[in-house]
Amino acid sequence: MAYEATGRLHDIMDEQQVSEKFRKREFVLEVVDGQYPEHIKFQLVQDKTALIDQYKIGDEVRVQFNLRGRGFNKNGQMLYFTNLEAWRIEPAAGGASAGGQQGGGYAAPAANNNPGLRRDAQPQRPAPIASDDDNDLPF
Repeated sequence: MAYEATGRLHDIMDEQQVSEKFRKREFVLEVVDGQYPEHIKFQLVQDKTALIDQYKIGDEVRVQFNLRGRGFNKNGQMLYFTNLEAWRIEPAAGGASAGGQQGGGYAAPAANNNPGLRRDAQPQRPAPIASDDDNDLPF
C-alpha cells in the first residue's frame, strides 16, 4: 500500500547496519494534523538510505511510503510490528526551507474527502533489465 505525508523534518538518524544484508536509516517527520503536531518515524532501507542526505532538519518535505507489517513468534507469543517504509522524498510544494509553510499532514485519500492517508501513490518499480539483444543502443 502506498501513502503520502507532508511535514517538516524533525530528526534524521544515522544509518544502521542491522545485519550483513540489511541496513536502514530512520527519520522523523513533524506533521501538523489538528491542534497538536504528530512526530512520525519513517525508515529508509537498503539503497534508499541516501535519499535523506540532501535534506536538513527543518526542511518541508513530502514523503511517499508503504505500510509494512510483520508478525513473529517469540517464546510462543505472537508479536507484530509495523513500519512506514519511505521510498521517495521530495521538497514540499512550497519548497524545502526551514522557514517555509506551517501546514502539513496527510494527503486526502483518492476515493473521498475524509482526512487520512493517500493510497493512490505508486511505489517505484525498477525498470526491467534488457539483454543486449533487446535494445538498439550502440554500446
